[in-house]
Amino acid sequence: MDYKGCSYEKRVIEVNEIYDEYAKTGLSNREIWRRYIYPIYGISEKTFYNYINAMANPKVIARKDALQLSLFD
Repeated sequence: MDYKGCSYEKRVIEVNEIYDEYAKTGLSNREIWRRYIYPIYGISEKTFYNYINAMANPKVIARKDALQLSLFD
């Protein structure tokens, strides 16, 4: 059962956007998870690392544009 739904992909994208924002400031991954990810998403640290790794999956990257809402479609 390898299929992951749109909500999973959306969370992966959102978590990675938060991670990218704070990783540039020099915070450790654990600190980013503890301060910014866990309070919002309530995911474990292991799941956080899985989300970071999932963003390297081409399927998730391809779906990123499909999840983006558009006003003019």
